[in-house]
Amino acid sequence: MKRSEIVPMPPFFDRYINLVEDIDLFEGFVEHTPEHVFAETEKLVALGDRVYAEGKWTVKDILQHVTDNERIMSYRALRFSRNDKTQLPGYDEAILAANTVAAQRTVSDLMEEFSELRRSTITLFKNMDKTMLTRIGNANQTEISPLALGFVILGHPLHHMNVIRDRYFPLL
Repeated sequence: MKRSEIVPMPPFFDRYINLVEDIDLFEGFVEHTPEHVFAETEKLVALGDRVYAEGKWTVKDILQHVTDNERIMSYRALRFSRNDKTQLPGYDEAILAANTVAAQRTVSDLMEEFSELRRSTITLFKNMDKTMLTRIGNANQTEISPLALGFVILGHPLHHMNVIRDRYFPLL
């Protein structure tokens, strides 16, 4: 199914969904792999612990964050695809980010985890039919479908890579 088939388009999450072209979700998984989105590995490594402003995350923190976010969005998609109508809470990204060991890890290690997770995410979504992809659940007081969550999974790393290019790469 394509991005244009997301109904309703969830507020807030649309900022990530709309970063992905109007393609089939599985084409998106092929085109927007973690290795493709974060392909400028040498620059990511060269940044080290630099941040563009006090209190901002390092590149390693960002990589951990996009991985954590994909786990959460996949979990939501699983629940909603299986017709679980339980309202799911939001999450506090700052708390999650403050309680990792990302600073002690390498960019390569973080990318390996992200890539392994993506393979699992693809397997999850491959086993959803159209009915499952279009069921509506509620996460963080927002109605959203597994299809929309799939495009959030694709667009969220694109958003963060855009931030890295705009605000972090000039530090090199």
